[in-house]
Amino acid sequence: MRAIVFLLVALNLVFFAWTQGFIGVQTTPDAVRLNEQLAADQIKVLSRDEPPEARTEEVNKPVPERCLAWLVPAEADAERLEAALGESFGGLRRVRRVLPEQSSWWVLIPPQANKAEADKKAAELKRLGIKDFFVVQEAGANRLAISLGVFSSEQAAEERLEDLRGQGVRSAKVARRAVLRAEQVLLEATGPETRVSEAKDAMSQQFPDMKTAACGNS
Repeated sequence: MRAIVFLLVALNLVFFAWTQGFIGVQTTPDAVRLNEQLAADQIKVLSRDEPPEARTEEVNKPVPERCLAWLVPAEADAERLEAALGESFGGLRRVRRVLPEQSSWWVLIPPQANKAEADKKAAELKRLGIKDFFVVQEAGANRLAISLGVFSSEQAAEERLEDLRGQGVRSAKVARRAVLRAEQVLLEATGPETRVSEAKDAMSQQFPDMKTAACGNS
């Protein structure tokens, strides 16, 4: 009886050793590598073809921006254009500025009755030591007027008139000579370059008469 019990215990020990791989199993290199893997299902691939730094820089690269302006002849037109931009391109930053009228101004002695009177007035100017003038010869309302200077601003013309009065000229005056540009509204839109280009194309179809210009145009 004791021999039978000892035999059963020995058989159990052999079976346990066999199930645990201590006997009868050949270890292969692949099996060793599989046993040595640690949490393989939690490994994440950060980069395949380029360093992680390069991918980070690409993500953080700023989007190129562009500014485009439309020259609008009247405030009402600017309202319509801005409403259209806001409806389809609300993400663009919009700024509206009024460009004042540009005119030229001149200092003149009003037209004389005839050429003899104009020559007489010119001789008087020369006696006062004034040389920078000319008699208008072109046909029109200002024929035989005497021009004493043309200026881009009324203030500059007024300063010239004061100098002439100090030299003894009493009949000269300041007048607007021509309107170089009527008052306009400049509507600027700024945002991602692609969206601004899309806005330009869309607005050119809705408002074909409105001209575009560089931002800050004056």
